[in-house]
Amino acid sequence: MKQIYKKYMTNMALIWAGCFILFLFVFIIVSLPQNRTKKRIQTRLNRVEKQYHNAQNAAQVQNQERLKRKIENLDNNVGDFVINFGDSANLTFDISQIADALKVTELSIKSKGNHPLPDCEHISENQIYLGFSGPFNSFFALLNALERHRPVVFVNKFAITRSNQERSGNDISMELAVFVTKRKVSSKDSS
Repeated sequence: MKQIYKKYMTNMALIWAGCFILFLFVFIIVSLPQNRTKKRIQTRLNRVEKQYHNAQNAAQVQNQERLKRKIENLDNNVGDFVINFGDSANLTFDISQIADALKVTELSIKSKGNHPLPDCEHISENQIYLGFSGPFNSFFALLNALERHRPVVFVNKFAITRSNQERSGNDISMELAVFVTKRKVSSKDSS
């Protein structure tokens, strides 16, 4: 009889061990995907909570006023770097006045037109060719005046060559660039 109990207990232990291993295998198969899904949902929840808190902060009156002041400040500062399309014709006049004040000779200013900038919907680049004769001091003074000009005038290239004539001074050529707002096309222009 002890033999029967021993056999019975061995069979029961094997069945319990098999069930335990089967249960453990099923648990691992079911729980691992759930853990991955839980992490993914937790990440999405954190992102949505961050957006919610940002929206709450944006809804506060003091933050709206702070952002409004910041936008106004940026709008005011954009004038330091970009000229309106309508005012771009006056830029060559401004440059010629600066050059005349510095008493340069043989001044020539030619606009090369607007060139689109990559990834810019509202701004293009206006290129200007400037040529004149004068001493180095006039060149440096003109360069300094252009650097301080508003809107900012970028000097892409310049070349200084010794004059072949008997006059004193050098022949100087400069390629300038200015950012210009693109002309707005009205419904009348597109018809």
